[in-house]
Amino acid sequence: MAEQAMECGVTHIVCTPHIHQGYFDNTQENIIEVAKTFSQYLTDAGCQLKIASAAELRICPEIMFWYKNNTLPYLGTWQGKNVILLELPHSHVPAGTDNLIRWLLNHNIQPLIAHPERNRDILADYRKFEMLKRCGCLFQLTAGSVIGRFSKPIQTLALKMLEQKAITVIASDSHNLDRRPNDMGRCRAFLQEHCDRDYVTTLVETNPKEITQTLGWL
Repeated sequence: MAEQAMECGVTHIVCTPHIHQGYFDNTQENIIEVAKTFSQYLTDAGCQLKIASAAELRICPEIMFWYKNNTLPYLGTWQGKNVILLELPHSHVPAGTDNLIRWLLNHNIQPLIAHPERNRDILADYRKFEMLKRCGCLFQLTAGSVIGRFSKPIQTLALKMLEQKAITVIASDSHNLDRRPNDMGRCRAFLQEHCDRDYVTTLVETNPKEITQTLGWL
């Protein structure tokens, strides 16, 4: 997967495994340790890919306790706030999401919502996305959504969000070599034909670099 990423033109990757209570019980501590092992493996293999680690946090009340315990895996910083990559359920936008977002922002934490274009509530009612935007969220689009890997409606919604310049970053959300590969190269080539090129550069280079510059790259 590291080799595939580099073939797509990627030089740096933040590894963001899921933290989802009862399903993926990862912690900041074990993610950091595995990232160190992976980095050493890449070095031994002669791979030049640079990595850092954070997590994709499924929305849950425990986030407030992790904050108080100083165990939130931050993705970096944005305009003076610590950034977390926050995942909503694919099926809906949970009741009370707006309250949690406000709590996070009041505690100097900037929510970056992962793949909003694949949330079924948002697909059915774009006002749910607009509500999250009004609350102060940033948004991370999945590259595969842009090129149509998931479905035509998801691609259409992704392009609408891009047309409105409502997206902050585009990421691979890569899971494996085949079904969920790294689509960053194909996505960038597609967008350069359909979007403002400066905005494309902002999405895949400028903003990601700005957010992650405080991370410890391995």
